[in-house]
Amino acid sequence: MIKINKDLKSLRDEIIKIRRDLHKIPELGFEEFKTNKYINNFLKGLDVDICGKAAGTGIVAYFKGKEGNKTIAFRADIDALPILEKTDVPYASLHQGKMHACGHDGHTAILLGLAKYLSINKANIRDNILLIFQPAEEGPGGAEVIIKEEILKRYNVDSIYGLHLYPDIEEGKIGLKAGPMMAQTGEFDIFVKGKSGHGAMPHLAKDSVVIASQLVGSLQQIVSRSLDPIEPAVITIGRMECGERRNVIAGEGVMEGTMRAFNESVYKKMKRKMTIMAKSLAMSHDCEIDIVFRDMYPYVNNDRKLTEGVIEAIGKDNIEVIKPQMLAEDFSYYQREIPGLFFFLGVRNEEKDFVYSLHNSKFDFNEEVLLTGIQAYVNILIHNKIIIN
Repeated sequence: MIKINKDLKSLRDEIIKIRRDLHKIPELGFEEFKTNKYINNFLKGLDVDICGKAAGTGIVAYFKGKEGNKTIAFRADIDALPILEKTDVPYASLHQGKMHACGHDGHTAILLGLAKYLSINKANIRDNILLIFQPAEEGPGGAEVIIKEEILKRYNVDSIYGLHLYPDIEEGKIGLKAGPMMAQTGEFDIFVKGKSGHGAMPHLAKDSVVIASQLVGSLQQIVSRSLDPIEPAVITIGRMECGERRNVIAGEGVMEGTMRAFNESVYKKMKRKMTIMAKSLAMSHDCEIDIVFRDMYPYVNNDRKLTEGVIEAIGKDNIEVIKPQMLAEDFSYYQREIPGLFFFLGVRNEEKDFVYSLHNSKFDFNEEVLLTGIQAYVNILIHNKIIIN
């Protein structure tokens, strides 16, 4: 467990209160108006420059260092999910059908806690620190908007850090790896246009059920037979709908799916092979098959030098080197612009029943871990000589 310094220990109760206040008011992406107001009001009580809104409902805060030779940024996502909470805790969601089921209330509390710590220790800040409270990580992606607003360029950010609470890692441990850590992701819709007919006369129809079924089987062969087996990738059809009645051959069908990879060239190859298979099958059945792709987030690619620095700053005993995860994160957009490091903060505690997965209606965590997250950030700042210990 990372050792917590005295200044942070004194902030414990305040940080927990922040998290619980935020947990009560979950808001969806680009609708975080109450959350924005809460963050803004808290920052107003600190010795920090509040630089206005970012991506509509986000906020940027800035600590200018004595020397100001470089700038490090830290990012927290602030949005919630359309989930009905079932935790029965006294600080449960007050917004029906919305919940902080992915820990973003914790991420925001950690960054506000860091802001409070830096405000108290402002005399020790040597270089610049930018805090980004980002909306819409769950979709459609607030990070991309912040980049388009040129916030990183405006403040000459040299590197950026972010974290995510993670229930598959022991409470208090830091999980990370250099290089690709989280997947590039996309969605696709497939429309099969055959010809409807009587179930007793299939020769006069073009059966979209049969065509769609063949396409599902073919798509699964892309990963196993068209891609390098060393390169992880996933194609999943999550929904298929064809037909209306048992004795009527379906004329049309719709499939919806997701695809993920850790390499952009692999991702592009998957799309190309899917398109070829659809065209080939359409020709063989004399029908129409259209695919609509929606590229989502790039893959999270941790800078190796920053990764080594975090391991040194936090200590090897507190680090768990993890395997790449098929989850997605829009923090990856920042990493396309500047060196970045994203890590998991473990919250699994079986004794206290903190075992539920992210996006689960019963997800919760031991709030003591919030101090661990703040201390990890402080250690990174000290290691990079941004603040003087």
